[in-house]
Amino acid sequence: MGQTARVSAIVWTAAGSLLAWLWLLLCQGFFWRTDVRLPPRREPDAWPSVCVVVPARDEAAVLPDALPSLLGQDYPGRAEIFLVDDGSTDGTGDLARELGRRHGGLPLTVGSPGEPPAGWTGKLWAVRHGIGLARARDPEYLLLTDADIAHAPDSLRKLVAAARTGRFDVVSQMARLRVESTWERLVVPAFVYFFAQLYPFRRIGKEGTRTAAAAGGCVLLRAQAAERARIPDAIRHAVIDDVALARAVKGGGGRVWLGLADRVDSVRPYPRLGDLWRMVSRSAYAQLRHNPLLLAGTVAGLALVYLVPPVAVVAGLATGNAAAAVTGASAWVVMTGTYVPMLRYYRQPLWLAPLLPFTAFLYLLMTVDSAVQHYRGRGAAWKGRTYARPDAVPEES
Repeated sequence: MGQTARVSAIVWTAAGSLLAWLWLLLCQGFFWRTDVRLPPRREPDAWPSVCVVVPARDEAAVLPDALPSLLGQDYPGRAEIFLVDDGSTDGTGDLARELGRRHGGLPLTVGSPGEPPAGWTGKLWAVRHGIGLARARDPEYLLLTDADIAHAPDSLRKLVAAARTGRFDVVSQMARLRVESTWERLVVPAFVYFFAQLYPFRRIGKEGTRTAAAAGGCVLLRAQAAERARIPDAIRHAVIDDVALARAVKGGGGRVWLGLADRVDSVRPYPRLGDLWRMVSRSAYAQLRHNPLLLAGTVAGLALVYLVPPVAVVAGLATGNAAAAVTGASAWVVMTGTYVPMLRYYRQPLWLAPLLPFTAFLYLLMTVDSAVQHYRGRGAAWKGRTYARPDAVPEES
């Protein structure tokens, strides 16, 4: 009787996982598709003015590969770059000035905001300073981009045309992250895949939906929408600032679009697992609003959706339970199939797709570690700054 009950439990659990995957496949905004790129656009008769804001803290290693791409933008209208050296100790500001002199192109201003007051997280204090400098130019749009993002020469032109044509207040592209080391190949495509699963891109750009998100490395923001939503002051406590920005704009009646980039690339390396671990765990528990019940539900959900299929296959084969093996294998096949488009987008070998359960297990551990660090009082960390107890203040105000 006990043996039969255990076998039935394996089959029913595997069946639950398969049903979850069929729902994700068909009902979660087709998150697995990677064809959400810049929407149809036409060039405006008169190009609006744009100010590019680049927060930079200890970015000397990546700046030579990223900043020249902004300086060399082929933009027909007036555009200017404001790089904010946020307390760097590696000569980021001086290097930026040297690159500006060497490459020419768009006008470059390098500023420094000083130390952030209490309550400001991550790069938002630097963004605030950059937006303050930009306001003197009265731009129609702000391009918020990170210091490690390399843009194709026509990137700004296409972003503005897409925003104007679609009347979007936010047009954001998920930059293609670097995938060269073994760990990058294993973890990075899954990072974007999981993000799209949480925030299906098709729903974000659809009017009447509540889903809102942006990718902080490349956000074109209408200046009027920023003022209306009080960006960045209204989200100064947010650890996941890009998602908070999109929510604030959409919550105020603005239109938001997010998709995958074709020629906007991150040049930041993550050669070791520890580098990727810190990137994920920094904000994983904040994503769950520092709620232990949400953490428990997330762990259980990850286990059911990603870990049960291979476990059911192994258990079914070991016990001779064909139903468990077939059901688990079916869920695993659906999972693998949904991951293939992301691997193709990242130009990675498709044999990595069946390894997604292992990668998901790593993400489960990273999420738990994020919660452990939170309850140890270490708070969220960004570029050497630690923000104690990030839940001591609301994520949005």
